[in-house]
Amino acid sequence: MAGKVDIAQFLEEKTGHKFKDPARLERALTHSSARQQAGTNYERLEFLGDRVLGLVVAEMLFAAFPNAAEGELSVRLNALVNAETCASVADEIGLHVVIRTGADIKVLMTDTRLMNVRADVIEALIATIYLEGGLDAVRPFIRRYWEPRSRVTGAGRRDAKTELQEWAHQQGGVQPAYAVKERTGPDHDPQFTVEVKVPGFAAALGMGRSKRIAEQNAALEILYREGVWKRPEEGTQ
Repeated sequence: MAGKVDIAQFLEEKTGHKFKDPARLERALTHSSARQQAGTNYERLEFLGDRVLGLVVAEMLFAAFPNAAEGELSVRLNALVNAETCASVADEIGLHVVIRTGADIKVLMTDTRLMNVRADVIEALIATIYLEGGLDAVRPFIRRYWEPRSRVTGAGRRDAKTELQEWAHQQGGVQPAYAVKERTGPDHDPQFTVEVKVPGFAAALGMGRSKRIAEQNAALEILYREGVWKRPEEGTQ
């Protein structure tokens, strides 16, 4: 589909924005494995898009939850701008069919291990819209996909590592212990595998593009496995 589809038209239908700069849009969709030269891939746009997304979501939450304390708003914000949520928006849009990557990872584009790539591209796409039309242009797109997610039960829950630490303490005063088991991939796109152990329970593994993300994913696995949180396919917590 990616080779035949009119990419600009496809994304205009999904975002509601008519793109003006084809070269910038192409950069927003290009992973460093396809073009490693600085400025030819999505990395700079991702940096900007991450900040724009955070601002618009914070603005949205501030208006939607007038009685929420700062702590609750922060938890909700973190849950809505993390890689898992951004990747789920990318998957809803079908963004993987237009992302340009090297042949070695193209076949894995929908794999959970490349969740961060899809999340990065959605942020680069946000930056592209912002640069062409400012907040007025990007706000409707973000609200369209993030506002329904902000209303789900459990959207205000804390991060997985904090939840696991408190749960482990309730199991007898024990503490989770994290260890990096493997680091693969090039320096510009590393992949970490982290193991977390809670005394008295089976260990769990998590993967991510940074140790922090891998630790969160490992903690998430124990929370899911032990029934503390429900997996997305089982319904929200």
